[in-house]
Amino acid sequence: MDILAGVSSDWLKNLTWIVALAFAAVVLLLRRFRRPDQALFAGVHVFIAASLAAGIYVLNHLGEGRWGGDREAKLDPPSLSETPMVGQFLAPLDGTLSGVADVVNEFVDFRAAFPVALDFFVAAGWALAAAVPVGLCVLTANAWETKRRKAEFAASKKELAQLRAELEGVKQHIGYRSGADII
Repeated sequence: MDILAGVSSDWLKNLTWIVALAFAAVVLLLRRFRRPDQALFAGVHVFIAASLAAGIYVLNHLGEGRWGGDREAKLDPPSLSETPMVGQFLAPLDGTLSGVADVVNEFVDFRAAFPVALDFFVAAGWALAAAVPVGLCVLTANAWETKRRKAEFAASKKELAQLRAELEGVKQHIGYRSGADII
């Protein structure tokens, strides 16, 4: 069952954008820490995958008129076996001519669908090129976040050490001895 059977090439292009934007929105809304850079990075990767899938889909459905293959007339070889007097001798050529016509028709379909598929592959390539700076932004944001967390942890550790020192001072002031000190 082909769920994209009624989708034109323009709608297929729009569908790749819709899927990528919807996925980025879902990532942005469902993540615990809402970071637009990570949502954009995920959306770019989904756009790459959707564009590649659309290009492959076009190449797998060459014979369909959606890609422009029906604009050119298909070859229909004449039947040589119906020729009077010599038709019975020319009958083996019917299969050969039919095979040649089928190959030419497949090439016409490929020639019409290839630019459409190439548009999708080029869009995926541009998205891959855009993913590099977006990925660098994500890496930079992650590095800043890690640095901030390490600083918070160091501050918490320092505060804990100060509180322990104060507790020891209070214990000495009131003369508290632990169970291990009594024995």
